[in-house]
Amino acid sequence: MRLIAFVLLAAAAVAQAPSYQNIGTMSQLMINIIYPTSDALFYIERAAPKTEADWNLVKNNALTLAESGNLLLMPGRVREGEWAADTKMMIDVATLAFKAAQAKDMQKILDLSEDLSNSCIKCHLKYRPGYGRGK
Repeated sequence: MRLIAFVLLAAAAVAQAPSYQNIGTMSQLMINIIYPTSDALFYIERAAPKTEADWNLVKNNALTLAESGNLLLMPGRVREGEWAADTKMMIDVATLAFKAAQAKDMQKILDLSEDLSNSCIKCHLKYRPGYGRGK
């Protein structure tokens, strides 16, 4: 009897589980979310944050970049090979940038730039056709 109740409860939980829906293409995700938020971190010195509003913008960009990694791991976007590990690298670096922005630590964000760049390059070399091969 307990087993039947458990099975029915589990089936109800699965039926109520949220379904995820990819809205944009991979290209749209990169161009509209990932590139602008990563560029905001890469080029932070161009308009160095001075006010609370400036730092909030940096925090928002770093958080959006970190969370966008989760979008890359959704069904329909995941690729074979090292996709998940490469994506995790971006998430981890962006999370550190978010924490640095919370602490208003410009130098830490600058220090993370190379790691962030490497996470992008590593993935693009494998999954972006023609990347790094010249024109």
